[in-house]
Amino acid sequence: MNFYRHVMAHLRKDLRLEWRSRDSMTGMLFFSLLVVVVFAMAFDPTAAVSRQISGGILWMTLLFASTMALNQAWTREQRNSVLDAQRMAPASAAALFFGKALANMIFVTGVEAVLAPLFTVFYNLHALGQGWLLLIVMPLGTWALVANGTFFAALGLRTRNRELMLPLVLFPISIPALLAMIQATTGILTGEIEPDLWIRLLVVYDVVFTTACLLLFDTLLNAE
Repeated sequence: MNFYRHVMAHLRKDLRLEWRSRDSMTGMLFFSLLVVVVFAMAFDPTAAVSRQISGGILWMTLLFASTMALNQAWTREQRNSVLDAQRMAPASAAALFFGKALANMIFVTGVEAVLAPLFTVFYNLHALGQGWLLLIVMPLGTWALVANGTFFAALGLRTRNRELMLPLVLFPISIPALLAMIQATTGILTGEIEPDLWIRLLVVYDVVFTTACLLLFDTLLNAE
């Protein structure tokens, strides 16, 4: 119960701060909308081609947009030595990580909720496969990005170019998850690929890396 209360406390704090500033959401939304419109104008694809390419465009857009929010995730904690206070607090470091990751998950999911209808309109999308499976793929893929992103954003706090370090570390380690997200989404939209294998790969990826992040975050937080 203490772990749950600490997670919710961190989550409420991040949600309140974002509600007051709206820095992360505004930046992600602007970038995502810009990419969607530019690609739609540049390619003007047919419906068949759209189903083939939209999965890759969607997830690459979310990957690049989420790094903007993830880079800012720990900036607030550095102000007024808040992160130093977190280190001395009796609360679990894993609770801090989990609360921060959940907040980032909510921010990215909010962007996805705005992006989904626009993708449908601009790319003339209609799922030929089991469209309801997107309700499974989207959260699994989003969590794969934000869990690792939250961890590696904290890892880059002590570096001078943390904005550059996060994509350099996050993008390569996210390649298996990105492949699974894109293939599963494309398979659902085209109906040509069975997405079950890729969904299972996403589940395994999420479990493995979330466990690793929770176990290692205490060491990362207190490292000198």
